[in-house]
Amino acid sequence: MAKNRRRGAGSARRRGHESRVRIIGGAWRRRWLPVADVQGLRPTADALRETLFNWLQPHLPGARVLDLYAGTGALGFEAASRGAQSVLMVERDRRAVARLQQAVEELGASGVEVRCADAARLLEAGPDVVAPFHVVFLDPPFERDLLAPALRTLAGEGWLAPGGRVYVELEAHRDPAEVTGAQWHILRERTAGQARGLLLEPAEPLFCSTPGHSLP
Repeated sequence: MAKNRRRGAGSARRRGHESRVRIIGGAWRRRWLPVADVQGLRPTADALRETLFNWLQPHLPGARVLDLYAGTGALGFEAASRGAQSVLMVERDRRAVARLQQAVEELGASGVEVRCADAARLLEAGPDVVAPFHVVFLDPPFERDLLAPALRTLAGEGWLAPGGRVYVELEAHRDPAEVTGAQWHILRERTAGQARGLLLEPAEPLFCSTPGHSLP
C-alpha cells in the first residue's frame, strides 16, 4: 500500500524519471528495484533497514516471510536476498504491484510471490496454506492506525511459527504500548528520523503442528 510519508533520505534515488531503491545485503546486494510512481510511496530508511536485518540475519535462512503493505518491496526483497525460503508480498495498489512483479522477474526471484490484495482483509480471512510465517513485516501507512488491529490478528493461532518474529514501524513519537498491547514483547527497538522500528515476539509461546523449522 502507498505510504503517505515523505521519502527518507538515501532510501530511494531517481534515474531519469524512474525512482529506484537499493537492496543493501545478501545475494542481490547493490541491485536496484523499480519503484512505482505512487504518491507518498517510500521504503524503510536505509539505516533502519540495515539495523533490522542485522537483528534478523540468524533467523532468515530457510524462513517463510510475510510482507504486509509491501509498497516498494524493500523489506521483502531484502529478506529473500538474505536467504528466506519464500516471501509473500501483499500490496493493493496495482501500480505498485506491477513494479513488484517487474522486480521479481528482473531478479529471478522464484521464491517471491506478489499478491494484489488488501492486507487488512487478508488478515481477516485467516491464515492460508502458506502460513505459518517465521518473519512478518508490518509497515502500514502511519495515519490509518492499522498496526494494533493487525497485531491482534497475528497473535492468533496459525499465523506465526514457533519462535516467529514481527517487525513493525510506527511514528517515532508514538508510545509502542499503544499498538503492541499485552500480546507482544519488544525484543529490539530503534528510532531513525520520524520512524521507530520494533522487533516483536508473542508474549505467550506459540505452538504449531505445521511442519517447518522454528526460530531460536
